[in-house]
Amino acid sequence: MNLAEERREKLARLRRLMSESEVDAVWLRRMSSFAWLTAGAADYVSIADEHGVASLLVASDKVSLFTNNIEAPRLLAEEGLAEADEVEWQIAPWHEPADPLASLPAGARVGCDEAFPGARNLAGPVSSLRSRLLPPETERMRDLGRRCGVAMAGAVQQVAPGMREFEIAGILAREALAQSVVPVVTLIAVDERVTQFRHPIATDRRMQRYAMLVLSGRRHGLIASLTRLVHFGPLPRDLRQRAEAVARVDAALIANTRPGRRLADIFQAGVEAYAATGYRDEWLHHHQGGTSGYEGREEKGRPAASGVVYEGQAYAWNPSIAGTKSEDTIIVGSAANEVVSITPQLPTVVLRVGDETIARPAIWEKN
Repeated sequence: MNLAEERREKLARLRRLMSESEVDAVWLRRMSSFAWLTAGAADYVSIADEHGVASLLVASDKVSLFTNNIEAPRLLAEEGLAEADEVEWQIAPWHEPADPLASLPAGARVGCDEAFPGARNLAGPVSSLRSRLLPPETERMRDLGRRCGVAMAGAVQQVAPGMREFEIAGILAREALAQSVVPVVTLIAVDERVTQFRHPIATDRRMQRYAMLVLSGRRHGLIASLTRLVHFGPLPRDLRQRAEAVARVDAALIANTRPGRRLADIFQAGVEAYAATGYRDEWLHHHQGGTSGYEGREEKGRPAASGVVYEGQAYAWNPSIAGTKSEDTIIVGSAANEVVSITPQLPTVVLRVGDETIARPAIWEKN
């Protein structure tokens, strides 16, 4: 399947959704949706934004790409969109932005990939489409996971006592960019901050013994995530116990992520694993991850989650117990799941879940 075939298949799926949702057009505003429908084109300038510098208006008979005269030359020259003959370009002066909805006939029923006044909110169904990866996307996710793993391993091996969290974040970002991966999330915590905060943005705190590094990296629109921990000197007994417990929870989540399973049921298996390891309520303090794709989590696991697992999908579970966390990106296979964000240079713990053995990252104890 080449890029043109990929775009046509996605367009057909989106138009089926339009028919089922009884809308005449869908406005894709989010950069994740733009990357999905264009087979990986990047329309962002700031990675902090949810909306890029272009959007797509899909009707039953055409696809219109709206952007401005600043962005159009790069999108045409570097994002493969010049060959997208199904797209009609609508290029406005940067100082007079166009209103895509004004191009529709009066009375047209419009859907959108997020909440927008006057449009039907199709955020959930569009996210579901984005998460159903086609074979070429699965291959791109596999490559992305490998690149993120290389970046993480390279960064962890450079961490040393005395470094500021910002320095560690800079190393991790540099290693990701060296792999042609854009670091959209870099969370760093050292020592007591690993225990205090589940989403620790970097500070000027200097490391003494312990560090957690978290990376979510983007390439071709897809996002893969992983976490690794490093400790200088022998692990305290309680920390080792927590690390082993969270690895077991992660292994249970991965083992249960099989085609046809409901996301809510997988989440419940994780909750039960927390209880079985003696940390019953730890799941209450942090989300557990879920479906990955063109957003860090297309759908999170939770008691009321509606998603179902499909072969070829990507998942990133991230259970945590205060002071520890376990996270990788996996691809759901027909016979078994594949961890794609591996770091072979770093230690693992091999666990048995039923008849399956699953390797999860262990805290690296350095001298």
